Amino acid sequence: MSHQIIDLSLPIVHGMRGVEINPHTWYDKDGFNTTMLHLYSHAGTHMDAPLHFLNGARTMDHVDLNKCVGPALVVDVSHKAPNSLITVTDLGGAAGRIGPESRVLLYTGWDLRVDQPDYRTSFPRISADLARWFVERGIWLVGMELPSVASLQDREELRTVHQILLRAEIVIIECLANLRALPPEVFFIATPLKIAGGDGCPVRAIAIVGLL
Repeated sequence: MSHQIIDLSLPIVHGMRGVEINPHTWYDKDGFNTTMLHLYSHAGTHMDAPLHFLNGARTMDHVDLNKCVGPALVVDVSHKAPNSLITVTDLGGAAGRIGPESRVLLYTGWDLRVDQPDYRTSFPRISADLARWFVERGIWLVGMELPSVASLQDREELRTVHQILLRAEIVIIECLANLRALPPEVFFIATPLKIAGGDGCPVRAIAIVGLL
């Protein structure tokens, strides 16, 4: 059976938030090219470890990789307005397909605003009630095109929603891209570097369409 691989990751570019990419050696001078990378742990498309918002919790090198690879449901919530909360009702008929060990990708289309001033300030986000519902359903992973599951302007909301999800060790992947290109179910892969003690890490996320 033929299948298609779709890249769901934003490019990591020198000068973006928390990123410096500089030459370390040069082919003409040293005979080979290498690069020095300085990466913020939550730069670009990235995964949160429980340690991100829970001291003493599981770190990046101990995230269960079984949760990071497998079938995923793509849920269209692109009707949500900027600055709105995504609720259980917004999941529509897809809610009935979400259960234990589900991987849920929330399509908002927000990645189209990645270069806009409101990308980090006006995005729709997961409500605390939806986060609790995900925990009750026993899902394994939630991914979205948003820079955060919760408002970056409201520290209480930011902490609360992250902690609800991370206490249940739900894998969080933020800043995805191209979810608009996906059918309702795909085979999803996003694995982090094995960073000892890490609180987060950029990932290369992909979807394989036609594999299931």
